[in-house]
Amino acid sequence: MDKEQMGNVSKSKLIGRGPAIWLAGDPEELKPWMDYGIEGIVTNTVVLNEMVKKYGQLVDLVKRYLDITDKPVVVEIDGDTTEELIDVASVFSDMSPRIIIKIPCGVNSLGAFAELNKRGVETYCTTVFSLTQAAAVAQAGATHVLPFCDPLKPIGGDPTKLVRECVSMFKGWEQRPYITAALIRSPETAYAALRDGADGIVIFWTVYKEMMSHPLTDQWNKTFLDEWEEMNESGLLKGIPVRKN
Repeated sequence: MDKEQMGNVSKSKLIGRGPAIWLAGDPEELKPWMDYGIEGIVTNTVVLNEMVKKYGQLVDLVKRYLDITDKPVVVEIDGDTTEELIDVASVFSDMSPRIIIKIPCGVNSLGAFAELNKRGVETYCTTVFSLTQAAAVAQAGATHVLPFCDPLKPIGGDPTKLVRECVSMFKGWEQRPYITAALIRSPETAYAALRDGADGIVIFWTVYKEMMSHPLTDQWNKTFLDEWEEMNESGLLKGIPVRKN
């Protein structure tokens, strides 16, 4: 298959990078993390409503997100009709080519995904809880399908079952969407989503930080650091810029 005929997911796999990690949260808290291999920033209307109370108008808040990184910024929008969703999406997609439009799953969103796909605007479909929803929005043109994970836990559900189902259903699609697992609130669910084949995960920066922790990592890091410091104290690291804390 010619590279130009490949879907977005197939093209991304040619680059040789693993699953994407998207961060959510306050722009000032996200800024220090953006150079650590993060794919981009993802918002939802709960976070946006909290942030506009702190930073002002939504348009200005989105500009603030754009200012802290040169990576994609996903802006969640909402509305009562397909036409409204398209009109609102246009406001933000016109702001920057780096903006991805995020729309909740629903009948009205299908036409919005189709139109935005025609315009070449990348999109997220959020609040996806079933395989039938995933199939419908993917066929409509959504670029990313977001299976929701942790909300299933309180009702006894498997948080990443839908991730596995989407991986199976979309296998072989030339133009398949990214499977981006969302509403992940713990390192354990992040692990399960990545294990089950998600193309990416959306997490708060606090969960990202927790993902780097493990008791054995702490134990072995201390062992190696003790050895390093012993070499330094013995004068065996001359010419090496050791900074003793």
